[in-house]
Amino acid sequence: MAQDYIAIADSWLAGDFDEETKSKILELKNSDPAGLEDAFYKNLEFGTGGLRGVMGVGTNRMNRYTVGMATQGLANYILKHAEGKDVSVCVSYDSRNNSELFARITADVLSANGLHVYIFDGIRPTPELSYAIRKTGSIAGVMVTASHNPKEYNGYKAYWNDGAQITSPVDAEIIAEVAKVSDPSLVRFTKGEGSGKIELMGTEMDENYMSDILSLMLSPESRARHKDLKIVYTPLHGCGVRLVPECLRRLGFENVYHVAAQDVSDGNFPTVASPNPEEPAAMKMALEEADRQGADLVMATDPDADRMGIAVRDNDGRLVQLNGNQTASIMTYYILTRWKELGKLDSTKYICKTVVTSQLLADIAASFGVKCYNVLTGFKYIGEVVRRNEGKGEFICGGEESYGFNVGEFVRDKDAPVACSVVAECAAWAADQGLTLYQLLQKIYSEYGYRKESLVSLVRKGKSGAEEIQKIMADMRQNPPKEICGSKVVKVIDYLEPEKTGLVKSNVLQFFSEAGDVVSVRPSGTEPKIKFYFGAKGDDADEKLKALRAQFVG
Repeated sequence: MAQDYIAIADSWLAGDFDEETKSKILELKNSDPAGLEDAFYKNLEFGTGGLRGVMGVGTNRMNRYTVGMATQGLANYILKHAEGKDVSVCVSYDSRNNSELFARITADVLSANGLHVYIFDGIRPTPELSYAIRKTGSIAGVMVTASHNPKEYNGYKAYWNDGAQITSPVDAEIIAEVAKVSDPSLVRFTKGEGSGKIELMGTEMDENYMSDILSLMLSPESRARHKDLKIVYTPLHGCGVRLVPECLRRLGFENVYHVAAQDVSDGNFPTVASPNPEEPAAMKMALEEADRQGADLVMATDPDADRMGIAVRDNDGRLVQLNGNQTASIMTYYILTRWKELGKLDSTKYICKTVVTSQLLADIAASFGVKCYNVLTGFKYIGEVVRRNEGKGEFICGGEESYGFNVGEFVRDKDAPVACSVVAECAAWAADQGLTLYQLLQKIYSEYGYRKESLVSLVRKGKSGAEEIQKIMADMRQNPPKEICGSKVVKVIDYLEPEKTGLVKSNVLQFFSEAGDVVSVRPSGTEPKIKFYFGAKGDDADEKLKALRAQFVG
């Protein structure tokens, strides 16, 4: 239910808020009534993934007060469930505007509540935060990031003691505690007697993290033979800038080229419209650099360096960008092939993928006799499977269509530094067989059949946009399609029915056709979007994708 936004805004004007905040509220009140409503009509929701929203003043914005309230709620939950005297939490942040400010507010509030805080001495990739939680034995972690969202956004991801983002029942319990912190006056912003120690993390944690990444590699001889492989890497103004090139250097690759303008860590992301490697335009400068250098492989990571996109040379020598499904399929095929050759596969090993990720990953796993877990959208559910299988099975790798991938159990989230390392090594391994990465993908298609996927996102901003997205989902539930590309719909899965799916409830719909095509629809949990995932099977898959888009999006 919407709040009385004018009354809430007036309470901020009368309350104990800083003058800059009050000045901006007055500006909205006088010149942008719609903006004032959107800023105060509801509280920024602390959901299962934490906070994410546009930065600015108001209860529905990311600012020092909403970050403080979320952190106080998290601290209250930790103090109720912690055991022992030295209870610690790790904090990290990316290159976005205000990320360092929000991280330091988070650290101060946690410390003021008597918790020992480990905070990085500068920007670091999200996966290193996951790694640090496990390395320090911390009970929880916070990553200040909005991943690949536009520059206006920031966010706050909450992690638990296994290094994965919070899942049920911890997520609901933390959400309930955060909801109790109804006003910034309830937040301990200032440290005092009994405050916990704030300790910096830096080079030592980096060294441990990179050492463990290198321990996961599989083909040192191939790397040595192809150390002259030409690679272009861009961090897209984010925090992969140091660790990814350093990992590649330590793997022996001698020709790693940078996009100098994008090595600058800048939350305004000045050289791209969107710092998202899923968007083809984001890699434009890297592709141009690759053509100048004659590079074989291009890699880009998003601002918090948990997602990776790549481009490879096709048979005509042109650079083509692969989607997340294709890249994940290549890495999965490579890793399972090498594990088999090294005698490491047995019935306890497994991979994971999300329900909207290509079935090709599951087909590859099945051909190697490896179990594949299908989980809800979000890498935290892959982390949950890894936690559940500790002591019983070994996680090999896992991926999602949205450019996230991980290998091994050191990190419990998607990990771009490890993915970049694996892709580079895979390119060297393929070269040993006289193949490019593009040709390796064609080989995979020839073995398992051609599949192609695409994603269409409809952006619907603000209160009215949220209502429109709800209506689209309701209409599709009431009137599901009878056919997909002229093929009969033979199965519908509604993930709001956990008794049928065996998974926790989620607002996702899937439609499967007799021909093997699939359409998945879900609202984004972090952006004002509704997403349509199209998966086509067969030699005519590319044409089918056009027809699917026309049928569902217009």
